[in-house]
Amino acid sequence: MEPTSSSDTSALSDFSPDESFCRRLDEADSLASFRNQFHIPVRPDGSEEVYLCGNSLGLMPRLAQAYLDQECDKWQKLAVRGHFETDHPWMPYHEFLTPQLARVVGARETEVVAMNSLTVNLHLLMVSFYRPTPTRHKILIEQHAFPSDRYAVVSQLSVHGFDPETSLIEVKPREGEETLRDEDILAAIDEHGASLALVLLPGVQYYTGQVFDMAGITRAAHGVGSIVGFDLAHAAGNIQLNLHDWDVDFAVWCHYKYLNSGPGAVAGAFVHERQATRPDLVRFAGWWGHDKESRFKMRPQFKPIPTAEGWQLSNPPILSLATIRASLELFDRAGGVETLCVKSHLLASYLDRLIDSQLGDAVRVLTPQEDSRRGCQVSFQIRSEVIAGREIFRQLETAGVTCDWREPNVIRIAPVPLYNKYSDIHRFVRTLRALLS
Repeated sequence: MEPTSSSDTSALSDFSPDESFCRRLDEADSLASFRNQFHIPVRPDGSEEVYLCGNSLGLMPRLAQAYLDQECDKWQKLAVRGHFETDHPWMPYHEFLTPQLARVVGARETEVVAMNSLTVNLHLLMVSFYRPTPTRHKILIEQHAFPSDRYAVVSQLSVHGFDPETSLIEVKPREGEETLRDEDILAAIDEHGASLALVLLPGVQYYTGQVFDMAGITRAAHGVGSIVGFDLAHAAGNIQLNLHDWDVDFAVWCHYKYLNSGPGAVAGAFVHERQATRPDLVRFAGWWGHDKESRFKMRPQFKPIPTAEGWQLSNPPILSLATIRASLELFDRAGGVETLCVKSHLLASYLDRLIDSQLGDAVRVLTPQEDSRRGCQVSFQIRSEVIAGREIFRQLETAGVTCDWREPNVIRIAPVPLYNKYSDIHRFVRTLRALLS
């Protein structure tokens, strides 16, 4: 499996659970100044929250307000001329994001586009890439897929006249285990190979935080003649991706989690160039996906742009794109995803050691500990006969720790390298220990 990054844990060699140790880590952190580029939520008493919920909604970059104000100012003063005038005209505005998006997901610029929302993009790409036949019609997903993905897949099967009971393959963890084994995924692909039309898996599993071997899965799927796509909702901006080199057919993601672009932000899509340039691909067409040179000639025949942009339907919402642009600029300033992953793994390793030394058997961590198998997110369960996990979650929130609860019994936290400190992790573990005691 290709690692997301390799972290040097020498900074933790003299680990101590004392607060003075995490302060030293914060002082030595080369990315520490980026925290000041974000609005950190504050409690009623004016103190900062411990915000560990970037896996659900990233914090607001200060630059986002400036870019929103710029676009509102254009609208106020230029009205329709804003489409063509100024440094960042609205007509090609989505193109200003393309180089940075390509770097975030490891793609070529012709392979990515910001458009729609994640599940809309998933449906649009399945229209093109799920083309079932009487003999090859099955879709392979994970048993605990994010519900929206499962809904989308089941509805696609039904639209094509196939019964999910026989055409949906769900890979599940082994008895007593929480995460999927690579060999079990590959075995399922091999077992159903002749009838497999699409493999659709996440880059990072939303519940456990497990990173999937996307390169290996893609090789295996292509080896049996199947298309392969990934939902990168919890992967984009979190782990290092190389979609082009891995030869992935398509992928979708959102921008409001690790990419800090605001609630409901416009999503992203990837289509490998060997697919995007195919004129024979069936698709749902819209005006914005039409060839740019002849778009305004208003011809009735659709001529798709031979890139990922060819899947666009309508002109995008500029105000949402402005916040994405602000966030992506911060990623570039920080040195890109690879640099962020180094700190991410150090944060996770520091959390591991604090949990081991301070919490012991009081919690059960579901997320794998190997750097190549996890990103920012750590999922855990409370082991207590005295107090329920949901109550602990509620008390953490009351104590100023913002995290995330997922049914039936998991608390998720995500120390994000752009704005979280080592002292955030220390305060979280200290608070959790006090609650459990």
